[in-house]
Amino acid sequence: MKQAKFVFAAAAAAMALGGSPALAKGCIRGAVAGGVAGHYAGHHAIAGAMAGCAAGHYYYKHKAAVAAQKQQQAAHPGTGQPAKQ
Repeated sequence: MKQAKFVFAAAAAAMALGGSPALAKGCIRGAVAGGVAGHYAGHHAIAGAMAGCAAGHYYYKHKAAVAAQKQQQAAHPGTGQPAKQ
């Protein structure tokens, strides 16, 4: 039980210091899914939630970067990569 509290406290501190509020939904959604999967995979809900948070954060960060790139290309046509022939 002490280990679980320590892991939770460390994860909370890491998210508070380095998280971005705009991508919190990825962390929350991933943590819920990872926690459930970890619980059914041998009672590792905390580890699953941490991994799910990281995966969800990465997914939404990548999705936002792709959307920003598409928006930039739409605003400035012809300045992107040349078309492959």
